[in-house]
Amino acid sequence: MSASAKGTAEEPGKNVAQKAALNRSILAAAWYRFERLLSYKLAFLGGNLVKVDPRYTSVTCSECGSRDKGNRENQAKFLCLCCGHADHADVNAAVNILAAGNTAIEGG
Repeated sequence: MSASAKGTAEEPGKNVAQKAALNRSILAAAWYRFERLLSYKLAFLGGNLVKVDPRYTSVTCSECGSRDKGNRENQAKFLCLCCGHADHADVNAAVNILAAGNTAIEGG
């Protein structure tokens, strides 16, 4: 999210001020501290934190595993071009992240 929204002279960006404020809040979120606190609490409760690489989870089909940029119709809709699986894009990505986490726990 921290890429520039300014655009070019020919095609100026949209919502530049809003995006700048969002970028500031994302970069100021202290993610390392959050991760440390979450790990500590999970260890106290008998759980553990599994880090998963989120790349391509929003364009990979959770049913057949097909990865295609065209699977993502828009911000909210996911439609697999290979098997036809349709879902909300965030739900599909969450299923992929859960599967990756379970694979990491199982040692694969």
